[in-house]
Amino acid sequence: MTHPTDIGRVLAPTSHLRTALHLAAAGVPVLPLRAGKVPFGNCPACAKNACGGRPNMKTPGPCTCPAPCHGWAAAATDPGVINSPKWARAWWEAAEVAYHPGGAGLTVVDLDNAEAIAWARKTLPATRTVTTPRGEHWIYRGTMASSNAVRPGVDIKSLMQYARWLGPGVGVTDALPDAVRALAVREPLPVRRAPQTLSVPLRGQEGGCRHRTPTYLDRGITMAVQQITAARSAVHATVYRTFLAVLSTHGRCGCLTDAHVTRLFTAAQAKGESPRHCTDAWTNARTTLGL
Repeated sequence: MTHPTDIGRVLAPTSHLRTALHLAAAGVPVLPLRAGKVPFGNCPACAKNACGGRPNMKTPGPCTCPAPCHGWAAAATDPGVINSPKWARAWWEAAEVAYHPGGAGLTVVDLDNAEAIAWARKTLPATRTVTTPRGEHWIYRGTMASSNAVRPGVDIKSLMQYARWLGPGVGVTDALPDAVRALAVREPLPVRRAPQTLSVPLRGQEGGCRHRTPTYLDRGITMAVQQITAARSAVHATVYRTFLAVLSTHGRCGCLTDAHVTRLFTAAQAKGESPRHCTDAWTNARTTLGL
């Protein structure tokens, strides 16, 4: 017979296990968390994945340590693993259940406060939403690299990251939009301090235009301007990627002129970019391409 003081200890792991097994049956890799959202960390015998863990694995490596290890990579869908003696103590000590979004083919946009939520409602497509103690999780179908602090109060949890399971939420899970992917784009730092005015070399290194008519170039510049103008978020990343695309196509043949670059800079500045940011992005794109 269960003693009354043990009821909490019996119900807690049973509830967590039931949730974990239900999620695992749906293909969602799960793991237990300690209080404070802390995963059961690497044990000394398995530090740095010495037991065979891989960065993209959904189940633990073939180790014999007494508790789940590898943090997010310990997330499993195999009920035999989840219910194994190796995990038993972890479930007794667990405060809640977490899951690996990337392993389930998902991306979580973690919004930590009201300002971040307001930004998301204005900027991102509607999708399945889960209420958290401080804000909301917006869940999209698709995976990407995880990244913290992509903007104030916003983290991205997908591959190689875990998120707390806080319920199924409401709404329909939408496909991962480009606006979320763009948040994680990191522009390389300038090799040198770029000038604040447009004074960058425009002539290519190979000579001889590869384009049959000037119309091809004009159409490319027009499309680039439209892409910058249509940006709803991550304007700086969009400008850099657009400059990179223009230069990769037209930067080596010598056909770009000051007029073409001015059109691109004007479009970027209309979206709030400063002249210096435009020049930095242009310089970084040229450096990336070796121009």
